[in-house]
Amino acid sequence: MPNTSDSLDLYAKVEDLLGVKEAAPDLYAHYLLFFNTVEFDSLLDVGCGSGDFLRQMQGVLDITRVKGIDLSPVMVAQTVKQGCDAEYIDLCDLNGTYDVITAVFDMLNYLDKEALERFLQCVNEHLNPGGYFLCDINTLYGFENVAVGSYIVDDEERFLTVDSDFEEDEYISEFTLFEKEDTCFKKSQETIRQYYHTVDEIITLGGLELVSCDDVVLYDMDSADKNFVVLRKV
Repeated sequence: MPNTSDSLDLYAKVEDLLGVKEAAPDLYAHYLLFFNTVEFDSLLDVGCGSGDFLRQMQGVLDITRVKGIDLSPVMVAQTVKQGCDAEYIDLCDLNGTYDVITAVFDMLNYLDKEALERFLQCVNEHLNPGGYFLCDINTLYGFENVAVGSYIVDDEERFLTVDSDFEEDEYISEFTLFEKEDTCFKKSQETIRQYYHTVDEIITLGGLELVSCDDVVLYDMDSADKNFVVLRKV
């Protein structure tokens, strides 16, 4: 079952409570290091989230055209607030082509096999000849060891519980959020799913040429919890 806009919107409300922003700079460094080795004029970030990645890349790179898209209206609104061009639209419905397309911080892991194949075909269609697709995916080790179990966190306005399990290449997280409204708390619940994919699957389904694949360790684990992958349209 694919993730819905409701589940993505709930995630958008609590992303800052999950430790993602603390780990992000180490991951963004892999993207920036590669960007500094190539010349390009346009960048599309798919699943742009709150816009942190786009804002930082715009701040350090001289890129003529930069755009973000996301399937969560809440995320798109946050990206626009950061001063970035962003749109609530599916990649396959987007017009135009780009020199570089990115899918940052687990974006591909939110797609099941069928959705992944469709997505990668659309990536190919929206890349200029010689263009690059950069992404990161969770390793099997990352799924099995980083976030399985229960997680509870709160601030003055929100109380969040996350119960997660990983079985048969599917990572299922049950999110329960209590948001303060006046003297009461509003409860919302959503299920968010991620899926394990191999680098070979992404190469095959995308029809793109592998440029590099690097191990990434974000959470002080014994092994890599992510793979940073660069593909090229030939």
